[in-house]
Amino acid sequence: MSSLLVRARPDGSVSVSPRSAGWEHVGFEAFDLQGGEVSMLDTGARELCLVILAGRCDVRSSRGDWSGVGARQSVFDALPHAVYLPPQTVVEVEALADRAEVAACLAPAASGAEARLIGPEDVEVEMRGRDAMEREVHNILMSSQAADSLLVTEVLTPSGHWSSYPPHKHDRDAPPEETYLEETYYHRIRPRHGFGLQRVYTHDRTLDECIAFSDRDVVLVPRGYHTVSSPPGYDLYYLNVMAGPRRAWLIANDPDHEWLLTSTAPPGATA
Repeated sequence: MSSLLVRARPDGSVSVSPRSAGWEHVGFEAFDLQGGEVSMLDTGARELCLVILAGRCDVRSSRGDWSGVGARQSVFDALPHAVYLPPQTVVEVEALADRAEVAACLAPAASGAEARLIGPEDVEVEMRGRDAMEREVHNILMSSQAADSLLVTEVLTPSGHWSSYPPHKHDRDAPPEETYLEETYYHRIRPRHGFGLQRVYTHDRTLDECIAFSDRDVVLVPRGYHTVSSPPGYDLYYLNVMAGPRRAWLIANDPDHEWLLTSTAPPGATA
């Protein structure tokens, strides 16, 4: 199995730490809570963005409380609710009604930003790409939202479409051309028994992996270009968590495929 693939556990949960990923910044967890069940987290020296994937929950913390957070039945149904919490925060998440599905997005932070609820009205929606590259982006905690290092967004990719396409990378700290950002892709698939494909590769091909992932799996992107494909018959959702030494999403497209942004014919093609 690829070292970039983190399989979901039998109970559907999945966890990535900087140590397990072999990097410095991004941590990620996703888990289900049954009605009335409580999960406790201590942010320590990290900032936290709790994304409610499905269901509703109460969030109680040393920085404030929020009741009835969440409204969608699945990640494919509606815009998300999230809660941002700075370092040195103890937080309890309690599922309401039958269940809640929760993602915890983590990264190191000095002081962080103000604890707050991020509602659907705060989420920037963007349609990106065209034709079979079109997908819907929900910017939850990108650079327009205050935080120290975390960047969080989710993407809906229709059946038969490509996403994160053309392939791009962000593995050099060289602004304004590019920034260094570690990244996780948390994948959900509809129907759940489907699969998706993700390629991660460097220009010199010292890293070149094509990964088949299942529902609730995580793919790690430590460096290199990356792209995702959703097979016909299956819709794809993924939640991206990024962080690095500089909080800016500056990317470099693979020059072999960058022409796709502006043209429908490859370079040198003749009628």
